[in-house]
Amino acid sequence: MTASTSGATATSTTANPVPLRQDARTIGLIGLAHGSSHFFHMLLPPLFPWLIGEFGFSYSELGLLVSVFFVISGVGQALSGFLVDRVGARPVMFFALSSFAAAGLAAGTAQGYTGLLLAAALAGLGNAPFHPVDFTILNKRVSPQRLGHGFSVHGISGNLGWATAPVFMAGIATATGSWRTACLCGALLALTVLAIMVWNRDAIDDRKGAWAHQAKGGAAAAKPEHPMAFLKLPSVWLCFSFFFWSTCALSAIQSFASPALQSMYGLPLSVTAMVVTGYMLCGAAGMLVGGFLVGRVQRLEKIISVCLLGSAALLVVVASGLLPGMAALVVASVAGLGTGLAGPSRDMLIKRAAPPGATGRVYGTVYSGLDLGFCLAAPVFGAMLDHGMTAGIFYGSAVTLGLSVVSAALVGVGVAARAARPVPAAA
Repeated sequence: MTASTSGATATSTTANPVPLRQDARTIGLIGLAHGSSHFFHMLLPPLFPWLIGEFGFSYSELGLLVSVFFVISGVGQALSGFLVDRVGARPVMFFALSSFAAAGLAAGTAQGYTGLLLAAALAGLGNAPFHPVDFTILNKRVSPQRLGHGFSVHGISGNLGWATAPVFMAGIATATGSWRTACLCGALLALTVLAIMVWNRDAIDDRKGAWAHQAKGGAAAAKPEHPMAFLKLPSVWLCFSFFFWSTCALSAIQSFASPALQSMYGLPLSVTAMVVTGYMLCGAAGMLVGGFLVGRVQRLEKIISVCLLGSAALLVVVASGLLPGMAALVVASVAGLGTGLAGPSRDMLIKRAAPPGATGRVYGTVYSGLDLGFCLAAPVFGAMLDHGMTAGIFYGSAVTLGLSVVSAALVGVGVAARAARPVPAAA
């Protein structure tokens, strides 16, 4: 089946369903691209010990590199949604992957802090458009009955990207004795992914997707609005706040759960380091199951609320200090299952909250809450750890998950109210 026919088939009836192979191809390509974006979140952090050894940088200076990445990514993510809506998602994806390759090259040839800052900035620029790009392509190219699975694979691939990067970067640096070689291999990886996307460009052409087909038919055509009109919708800012609070919890677990468990339960750091891997793997398993739940539940905020509150409860148990050491590590890891289960429902809820024709802008704005959460949460939770408030890492994570539940519930109420309104006859 050609790309030109995929738009028509994406809106076809069950009598002429979209072939599984076509949907699977698009989902797989988007998963690969999303995994690469998460991989480049971790281009430099695994190499910090090598950078300290060669340049004598402090952790504060190296931490600033991470901040530069997320500031550029966050601002760029909000802006890139407009670009995706205007020129299409596919060319923006090609630019983003090229930026990753440039980031790896800049890092591999850096002669000092300025070169590393450039690498962090280029990686942030490449990361910025991925959520507007990915979700625009998924929503336009994947048939509705498989869209939940597309969101599930998208989330899993992000977790796998995070998990792969430290092994890839630190492993190559250790094997070759050169952190520069690791960075150049990262650039080569980005170029490889870019080549795969270009080769399969027909499967990720959002201009030939379902929404483009509907717009030609005129039925879905809406009265033209100002490009910024979507910012007046409360649901957009509620989705933004949902991402901000849920990412604060993720940032705390990723960065500080391991030393917090070491301090609270007396476990060796080599053991507590497994909590992040466990949390991510449980999250990936939850996303796999969550993809099946999306198509079976109308009020998605209920799934999100139950799953995230369950994760919050597990983190409170860990914070209490009542568990044996290894049990606390396992319970903290299992908390990732709830966040993973909620992931596909979260992405579908945002799709339902987005007005027609503004999907790129909405996803760009909403997902910039993720970057803001990473930027602001790390210093706050780090300060708590510096002041000996180790249990606060888990209590704080539970509280922020609870706040994200409130945001999701309010979004769901708005979506349900909009769905209940009568459709004007002219529409």
